[in-house]
Amino acid sequence: MSNLLGLCGSLRAPSFNRKLMIEAGRIWGGLDEADLRLPLYDGDSETAEGIPEAVTRLAGQIAAAPAVIVVTPEYNKAPSGVLKNALDWISRTDGKPLAGKPVAIMSATAGRSGGERTQAVLRLMLQPFGPDLLQGPEVLVGQAQAQFDAGGRLTNERNLEALKALMAALKARAGV
Repeated sequence: MSNLLGLCGSLRAPSFNRKLMIEAGRIWGGLDEADLRLPLYDGDSETAEGIPEAVTRLAGQIAAAPAVIVVTPEYNKAPSGVLKNALDWISRTDGKPLAGKPVAIMSATAGRSGGERTQAVLRLMLQPFGPDLLQGPEVLVGQAQAQFDAGGRLTNERNLEALKALMAALKARAGV
């Protein structure tokens, strides 16, 4: 079985969203984390220099993966700028790597809602890409600081069951 590709909208190594992404990969059976440390999208630099190698590599990873998860914090009621920038760059690549690709989204936040608004906005942001976007089960890890143990494992049983169900649905959609 091929590894799941994870796009994490938080660059912080110990972020709750990265921990959630790693848990999803553990349940899936393997995870490759995409590097979203990309230059800021700038049409002038694209015209002058072309698509950066890091963006081409990311698009290739997406195209090759059996499925993708997008995990993002909620910053000011929306996905992170890091994630938006990556999507802007991906939209400029050839081949439409997200078109028809099984994709699941999830979020972990300090607040109670677990990123409900950010997921709604992210669904709108992904629409032009044409992914095979799973609608649920929703994984919204609220009050994330109390949901992971010292080793980074998700401890809230309800969230863990939702994550397992989402990964099973994603595997089924990906045919693995």
